[in-house]
Amino acid sequence: MKIGFIGLGIMGRPMALNLIKGGHTVTVWARRAESMQPLLEAGAIAAASPAEAARGNSLVISMVADAPDVREVMLGEQGVVRAAAPGLVAVDMSTIAPAAARSIGADLAKAGIDFIDAPVSGGEVGAIAATLSIMAGGTAAAFETARPAFACMGKNVVHVGDTGAGQVTKAANQIVTGMGVLAVAEAFAFASKNGVDRSKVREALLGGFAYSRILENHGQRMLDRNFKPGFKSWMHEKDLNIVMQTAHELGLCLPGSAATAQMFNAMVGSGLGEDDSIAVLKLLESLSGQA
Repeated sequence: MKIGFIGLGIMGRPMALNLIKGGHTVTVWARRAESMQPLLEAGAIAAASPAEAARGNSLVISMVADAPDVREVMLGEQGVVRAAAPGLVAVDMSTIAPAAARSIGADLAKAGIDFIDAPVSGGEVGAIAATLSIMAGGTAAAFETARPAFACMGKNVVHVGDTGAGQVTKAANQIVTGMGVLAVAEAFAFASKNGVDRSKVREALLGGFAYSRILENHGQRMLDRNFKPGFKSWMHEKDLNIVMQTAHELGLCLPGSAATAQMFNAMVGSGLGEDDSIAVLKLLESLSGQA
């Protein structure tokens, strides 16, 4: 398949590389030319704009920071819409608000372009290993067109529903993971303040109903003090702000999400925004005199 890929950051670069490894012909574009170099060395074709990345391809994928960036690369003056051929399927794998995804999808539909919102979970590790969880919203026909590409990037690929459903699912994922990371950090802070070895606490909890992949994987990284970002705190803050914005629009009460969002806001405000989201442990330690 001929695929255009837009956005080559911490997630986009390994995802595009896995498409090349899967045998697809991939044209890439990024705001910074140096970001494209590793892909070009792997066999990708360079594009001078998002429009050029889409030209002549049956599928174009974006993986950028937020909704304004998605709108720009899809619908801007040099956007995908400027070079789209009939039958093109545009996929956005960024994390944006569900309402934004629906709006962008509607505007692309006016130009005859099918749109799929397909955010991912799994972080940089999952992007590199091609084990991402992919949550897709859009028509069944568009999903089938994109399925071979998804198979190169993810292990758990689910067509959730219509446009916007992927972003709703990702927001739900960020609720669970955000609260999960905070819960593990609080448990460790509680154990330490009581003079108990947090590594032994983790070992005990892994054998009961408290077990989770967050406790297993992120919990070990907390013990190792490994705060190198696989998923930066400011990104989780952004995602939880999407959750709360959508909840306000719907009149929905999400008290746990609200408290977690405030913790991630505080992380960014405390200068921890570039650390991994598990660095919420450092914030808790600081607040309770453990730092």
